Amino acid sequence: MATMNPLDYGRSFVIGNGPENEVRFWVESRTRLIDDVAGTEEDYLQCASCKSEATFAARDLFQDDNYDFLPVFGPIWGVVFRRKAYLNQGYRETRPAQGWWNGQRTDLVEGAARELETNAVIREATYSNEPIVAQTEIKDSTSGLRAIIESPVKTMNTNREQDMYQVDTGPVLLPDLKRHERSVDGLRLAFVAFNVPHFADFVVEVPTTIGAAPTGTEVHHYSERINLAATNRLYAVD
Repeated sequence: MATMNPLDYGRSFVIGNGPENEVRFWVESRTRLIDDVAGTEEDYLQCASCKSEATFAARDLFQDDNYDFLPVFGPIWGVVFRRKAYLNQGYRETRPAQGWWNGQRTDLVEGAARELETNAVIREATYSNEPIVAQTEIKDSTSGLRAIIESPVKTMNTNREQDMYQVDTGPVLLPDLKRHERSVDGLRLAFVAFNVPHFADFVVEVPTTIGAAPTGTEVHHYSERINLAATNRLYAVD
């Protein structure tokens, strides 16, 4: 079983090298791709969304036909997701990471973490308002690839009487665990939910039809549901 020290997500950032814009992005999730055949691993950092803007303009800072802008940075490649109100061909743009903001500096802080090993301990950490980080590990025995998907828990459901919890959080980066020439091409945006240690459900952002023909349209929306065998771990991070 792979291990990965959880990040302190309140203090972890990606900063562009500028000089025209030394933009700082808050790291919202991390996915580690592990190749058990080659013995290698890659980390991809998914940053928080912003809106399309005219940076440093004198006025009218938000652009017309505005869209969500979500960047992802890896060791070689980066990808930006641009989500408009309608299905747009420019939804996904991949280029070398050095091609975004003249490269980036990653300031990642690992917290002092303790694993929450029972439902009761998970709930008590929730009631105590401790920052909680989730890790979901998935694997594909055919490809020999694994991934650890990590993110801060934004929504936690609890039930004292039934001794239960349920994580619902995202977006995160869900890899398809297929072999690609560029591993970044196997990453999609998703939300993750789980309430036991051995499986996780994902809902993935995909082209989705809204309404019936002939007046229906397509948008990018979280609508594809996937259930995966997984190993889920929760940590309280100081």
